[in-house]
Amino acid sequence: MAESLARLLETVGVYLYKGAVFTAVLLVGVAVSMLVRRMVRRTLELSQLPMAVVDVASKLSYYALVALAGVIALGVAGFDVTGFAFAGSLIGVALGFASQTVASNFFSGLFLYFDKPLRPGDVVELPEMGIMGRVEDITMFSTRITTLDGLRVRVPNESVFRSTIKNLYSHPVRRIEYRVGISYRSSIEEARRAILRVLEGHPLVLAEPAPRVFVEELGDSAVVLRVMFWVPSLKWLEVKWELLGRIKEELDRAGVEIPFPQRVVWLKMEQGAGEPGEAVPGAPAAGLEDALAGATGGS
Repeated sequence: MAESLARLLETVGVYLYKGAVFTAVLLVGVAVSMLVRRMVRRTLELSQLPMAVVDVASKLSYYALVALAGVIALGVAGFDVTGFAFAGSLIGVALGFASQTVASNFFSGLFLYFDKPLRPGDVVELPEMGIMGRVEDITMFSTRITTLDGLRVRVPNESVFRSTIKNLYSHPVRRIEYRVGISYRSSIEEARRAILRVLEGHPLVLAEPAPRVFVEELGDSAVVLRVMFWVPSLKWLEVKWELLGRIKEELDRAGVEIPFPQRVVWLKMEQGAGEPGEAVPGAPAAGLEDALAGATGGS
């Protein structure tokens, strides 16, 4: 009886000792983790990262160090940590596979922040996804964009980072280009003067670089003029939509014709006196009537 009691007291004493050692080491580990979290937070704040990124990074470092301190405390206290290490490795592998997309979006958000291809307030276009609109916010895992038709779209940061990004506001001015076709009978110089009157009379069209209008192509049905001018980026889309209609109205007032597509068609009819397929001058209407009568089954 006395021996059993002694062994019990000895076992209790051993576990109390191990518990005290575990608690002491864990408390030291927690204190070190808190110190590291403060250092990480201050360092990231000095680098002017978004506060959401700073919070997540500091918390991840804190909890990772606390977990490591717990495992070390168990080992120092004399507990067998082999099972914990094995279970931790399995959990780590499972979490790694499960969080691939989350980690990819997180790091893509960091790359977007450092690279700065877009910022809140910019109007951007993502051609691969067919999205154009204003950037409202860039969070840890996604970018929120309000499209031109009023929809709010949440795009994963990984998709944004891998996409072609056209920042429509990255420069203070942008160029607008039109292709205007006029008939061959109209005067090119009169068309140029009419278009320049519209451009030079608009308050948002820049005088430098000066607007340009020149012949780009002699097309099948029209002489194609290229119109180029610069406007403030913030008003680019508004001016682009407005001026094309004004140019059309000014060309109408100047008597410059904008033609419809035209084609010249040659018809060859077979006549008894001629060779098959030979175009025979004279009485073309009769040949056409015969052809139409045959096509419609008339007699």
